[in-house]
Amino acid sequence: MAVFNYRARSTRGDLLEGRIEAASADQVAAQLVSGGITPVEIKEGAATKSDDRVPLLERFGAHAPNLTDLVLLCRQMYTLLKAGIPIVRGIRGLGQSTPNPRMTAVLHEVAGDLESGRELSAALARFPAVFAPIFVSMVRVGENTGQLDTVFARLAAYLEFDRTTRERIRTALRYPTMVLIAIGIAIGIINVFVIPAFANVFKSGHVELPLATEILIATSDFFVAWWKPLLGALVVTVFGLRRYVKTDAGRYRWDKLKLGLPIFGRIVQRATLARFARAFGLAYRAGVPLIQALTVVARAVGNDYVAERVLEMRNGVERGDTITRTAAATGLFTPMVLQMLEVGEETGAVDDLLEEVADFYEREVDYDIRNLSAAIEPLLIVAMGIMVLILALGVFLPMWDLASAVGLKR
Repeated sequence: MAVFNYRARSTRGDLLEGRIEAASADQVAAQLVSGGITPVEIKEGAATKSDDRVPLLERFGAHAPNLTDLVLLCRQMYTLLKAGIPIVRGIRGLGQSTPNPRMTAVLHEVAGDLESGRELSAALARFPAVFAPIFVSMVRVGENTGQLDTVFARLAAYLEFDRTTRERIRTALRYPTMVLIAIGIAIGIINVFVIPAFANVFKSGHVELPLATEILIATSDFFVAWWKPLLGALVVTVFGLRRYVKTDAGRYRWDKLKLGLPIFGRIVQRATLARFARAFGLAYRAGVPLIQALTVVARAVGNDYVAERVLEMRNGVERGDTITRTAAATGLFTPMVLQMLEVGEETGAVDDLLEEVADFYEREVDYDIRNLSAAIEPLLIVAMGIMVLILALGVFLPMWDLASAVGLKR
């Protein structure tokens, strides 16, 4: 990605200058607008030594700050601000104590920006790979309302839920993933080593082979003859798909496909909608303008397909439609959720009802994750049973015929 120099105006009209790493000038403009900053001039520039620090750290094993690092940062910032410690002093202290070298470099850059007169939200917006748009927008709201400590507390709770959900899904998927990998390895070993040995025995015994055995031997011969091209094709396919998913079109299609997967799709959809409701309620309660809140939330849900639906909601609200009607038009929400949103709009408590929606989806996700293993285990048992049945019909039946033929000869 390129580095762009920008000049912009804050909400108070102050002139701001800085540098952002992004794919294009349009992306830089979108990041600035989502942070409440009006871009005046954006130019592509050469990277400086300070801009090269983060990639250099990555090469030596310093990973990008993850959700755990951000949760810890938010909690520490809340404690420091609540105690009345100056923000520059607090950020420099956090930069010295954080165990992530990349976060250390970012916090020192942020502290330097604050000392030069830049607002905290503008300083954070320079690092979009670390601080999401909703993070920057919430910090800006906290600066404007004087409730920065409360904002960091809410961000910590939001990021903590996001981290917990992702970890629980990964934990639930670990067992079935290992089983599927083991089945794949077993099938490969059987086709390459086991079946050819049995095939030689059958040929020497001149036994009439059943159809299942002939299919197994033909499949094994194919694998033995073409395993190198097949392995190469598999590697190329995996790398090709990984690169395709990183493109805008590929990421959109993959995000849409994930929502329709059996068993897993429902969990992904509900977790994404819980993230949307929690982020939207958080921004709405903090006082972020509705249109801007929908814009930054669309970039925070982590799913391009759902993000497009959220942007459609924003466009509908801009045309004068209610949140409930625009949400119903997306086709993502259940009737119960739509009813809760409608009540929230009628009573003026949209933020409270969004919290209820988030709690509802979180409970559904928790239930689905707890029952994920119970839903997958029957499928794994059926797969193992089919594999054993094929081996029994294809390998053991000819062995019995061979034993019978030897007995008759005696």
